[in-house]
Amino acid sequence: MALKSMTGFGEGMASAGGICVTVEISSVNRKQLDVNISLPRNLIALDARVQSLVRQEFSRGRISGIARVEAADGSAGTVKVDHRLAAQYVEGIRAVAKKLKLTDDLGAEALSRFPGLVSVEQETLDADHVSTVLDGAMDKALRGLARMRLAEGKALATDLRERLALLEELMKNIKGLSAHVVKNQREKLFQRMEEAGLDDLAADERMVKEVALFADRCDISEELTRLKSHLAQARKLLRSTEPAGRTLDFLCQELFREINTIGSKANEVEITRQAVAFKTELERIREQVQNIE
Repeated sequence: MALKSMTGFGEGMASAGGICVTVEISSVNRKQLDVNISLPRNLIALDARVQSLVRQEFSRGRISGIARVEAADGSAGTVKVDHRLAAQYVEGIRAVAKKLKLTDDLGAEALSRFPGLVSVEQETLDADHVSTVLDGAMDKALRGLARMRLAEGKALATDLRERLALLEELMKNIKGLSAHVVKNQREKLFQRMEEAGLDDLAADERMVKEVALFADRCDISEELTRLKSHLAQARKLLRSTEPAGRTLDFLCQELFREINTIGSKANEVEITRQAVAFKTELERIREQVQNIE
């Protein structure tokens, strides 16, 4: 099973018993799972059911959408006109027009724009019956969303594998350069002591030991071992059957920690250059990981 993206869209429609339910769902990246599906006001009681269906399928992302319920003939309710209020509007407006000597151009179209005159009265629906039809529409929408997230995830996985391969190549370069780091540091320290006229100190056993300890601090073998381990874990997660976004994000942080330490300890220009290239590519990986479930 491939990685899943948190970006996608799905829609579904189902009808039965004189009603038709249409569901549209979209999702974007988010650290946690946030579900917001808008339902008709008279079906708010079904919100918990909708939330449950979504949470059974997904673990991360901001998932939003809308569910529409209509009669099978396409109507969403009955149009109601408040005739009494309309008469009051007409009477009041024409009185003002007469008083101010304005043209009386009040028509049905203008009247329809006044608030409170026209409303759509939704029919009383059987929540149990709607729930059954809603489940069918939700199932289609969720499957469509899952397919798109999976397709996006496959594309992300391909990109991440290529970028991990580049990180592994940079790590090999750093490892090759690090083989002589400690030796070079010792030689540089003794050379500087000699240049400063400290030949006697360079022959002192205690000074030799201190120089050796200082040079050993440039050893980056432990950091390279952890770097290799983190990269191997990242590759393994790309094949995971479980959501891997959070773990990959954590590994990116650890990789940053190790490569920063390598750059500061090695004290070699070429290793620093390789470390900068590593961090640049790692930042691109981290940005991609933010969209993985």
